[in-house]
Amino acid sequence: MAKRERWASRIGVILAMAGNAIGLGNFLRFPVQAAQNGGGAFMIPYFVALLIFGIPLAWCEWAMGRLGGTNRHGSSPGVLGMLWKHPAAKYLGALGICLPLGVLIYYLYVESWTLSYSFFSVLWDFMGKTTMADMKSFLTDYQGVETKAGVTVMAYVFFLLTVGANYWIMSGGIAKGIERLARIGMPALLLLAVVLVARVFTLAPPDPAHPENSVVNGLGFVWNPDLASLRSAKVWLAAAGQVFFTLSVGFGSIQCYASYMRRRDDIVVTGLSSSVLNEFVEVILGASIAIPAAYVFFGHAGTVEIAKSGSFNLGFVAMPAIFQQMPGGAVFGLFWFFLLFIAGLTSSVALAQPAIAFLQDELGWSHKRSLRSVWIFLVLAGHVPILGLAAGALDEMDFWAGTIGLALFALIESIVFIWIFGAQRAWDEIHIGAEERIPRVFFYILKYVTPVALLAILIAWGWQQGADVISMKGVDPAQRAWRWAARALLLGMIATTCWLIRRAWSRKQEAGP
Repeated sequence: MAKRERWASRIGVILAMAGNAIGLGNFLRFPVQAAQNGGGAFMIPYFVALLIFGIPLAWCEWAMGRLGGTNRHGSSPGVLGMLWKHPAAKYLGALGICLPLGVLIYYLYVESWTLSYSFFSVLWDFMGKTTMADMKSFLTDYQGVETKAGVTVMAYVFFLLTVGANYWIMSGGIAKGIERLARIGMPALLLLAVVLVARVFTLAPPDPAHPENSVVNGLGFVWNPDLASLRSAKVWLAAAGQVFFTLSVGFGSIQCYASYMRRRDDIVVTGLSSSVLNEFVEVILGASIAIPAAYVFFGHAGTVEIAKSGSFNLGFVAMPAIFQQMPGGAVFGLFWFFLLFIAGLTSSVALAQPAIAFLQDELGWSHKRSLRSVWIFLVLAGHVPILGLAAGALDEMDFWAGTIGLALFALIESIVFIWIFGAQRAWDEIHIGAEERIPRVFFYILKYVTPVALLAILIAWGWQQGADVISMKGVDPAQRAWRWAARALLLGMIATTCWLIRRAWSRKQEAGP
């Protein structure tokens, strides 16, 4: 049996874990989520979710993954099956493969936009399109949402180039592929983000007649609290979902990355370090670029419209229009979109790794065969959000795989690790090789607060919005076919993964002890 891969260095695993967490959501999803859900008030459930869900569950996933790696289990079916000796455990672990893949199916297409817009910035393809309407038209023309085919040749080529870049990096494995990317990509990303924040903070209102359109007021747009929003379960679910999304909690990718650590490698300080780095990028840098810049150039009313229209319009419509009105806009446009591409790349390789690890560890496939199989599937499945973009297929997959699914799987993980495996055993496992002790209060948070709060949020969402979302109330009938296709794809992935789990289980029983 081939020796299992390991991370080459501690700084490498910290940067790789941070790269896993730092993605498009930090720069596009977070500021829009905050602006849409009460501004500064959103940060109350956000930081509550960070303390009772995000960081504690991240420690759990680090510990679960490291323990699984000692038994050659790098994916959730194997890890949960090891923690809970029940046939259902490994099937529950199917979510730890399907959720990251479900997100990656549409994430790759959005990631490809960042690569193409990097080229457009250099070539200045959108020169003269300084209004939101013009840039919106440019984006939809590029996507091909108005055509019968649903995608343009250029968009498809950049999608394939993005897939190729991911495949090439992952062909190097853990140390020579993913870790090497993190060592180069993360410092570059941080440098570009700091440069962009510095430039945004020096922006002056282009129209002297509207001095209120300032960076300070733009930051206020993100952070000023609307406390009435705290009564909505939707806001609390959005905050929890953003924490899960940004820390990659509930995906299974932390478990997978941690499985390549050594048994006595510290995960307390290492896990906290990667989480803090991610939060710095998201809360400090991510919220200080796009929304404040939009406020300076489009004012309050324009920024409200941008925030309501979603993160894609913020990143790919508003920002290019802004760069054209700035000195050196082509350079800063390149910085912005290449920053997003690096962020997307370090996350997308992490989202693919659980499925690859599953095929290697549980089915005994070679790395090459596992890698090729996963990426062929991703290219084929990617046509659902690509061709169904205008009908909302991408949004449908984002909600079920990127919000509800994460909260559900996080609840499953906390119950299995804390209540079935045992709270004290789990606590001791987290502290193996630890350089520092976690405050004891987190023991009780993990045991009681985390699972109860997760369950309460899911029940409240089901009571307030569940029936309407499931039935697609208010959705244009013309869009429903693609949305159902997105749901069918996710359910089909779960069914196929369960079949593969059963096949792997039968294979191991036939092989004997």
